[in-house]
Amino acid sequence: MTFSKNICLLVLSGSLILGLAGCGASEEEQLQGWMAEQRSLTKSRVDRIPEPTKFSPQPYADEGAIEPFSNQKLTQALRRESTQSAANAALIAPELARRKEPLEAYPLDAVVMVGSLLKLGQPVALVRVENLLYQVKVGGYLGQNYGRITKVTDTGLTLREIVQDSGGEWIERTATLQLQEVSK
Repeated sequence: MTFSKNICLLVLSGSLILGLAGCGASEEEQLQGWMAEQRSLTKSRVDRIPEPTKFSPQPYADEGAIEPFSNQKLTQALRRESTQSAANAALIAPELARRKEPLEAYPLDAVVMVGSLLKLGQPVALVRVENLLYQVKVGGYLGQNYGRITKVTDTGLTLREIVQDSGGEWIERTATLQLQEVSK
């Protein structure tokens, strides 16, 4: 009886293993079938690269114009540059000739407007620099960029500064300094 029991157990375990192996193979076959189907549905498409356009050089047609590398062209450019330099010199020359005021030693971001008042009917701004208070009015100078005060209001002051642009030319720009609340 034990022998037949062992055979029965062996046959049962063998059929169980075969059954499990059959299940694994069918899932793999399904996966392989799905992949083959997807491959057959996908179509690859590669667009052709267009032909490059042919370059055709054009002859220089401006016979009557000034040649770009002639002395006459250079003379015109130098004349134009000298008139611009004269205008720039006229803009900065008065600033270089005058005596600088004490508040021109500080950059504008180091100056804080803390108040305003009327003095003899003229608006005056109170600015603080390094814990010292100064009174400034229209016409005074402030900041390191030749900043001349053009307007004083209750909430701020406006300056006209002279700075160099990226080409080295002197230009005017407007800057403002707003009233700052003092924290106690």
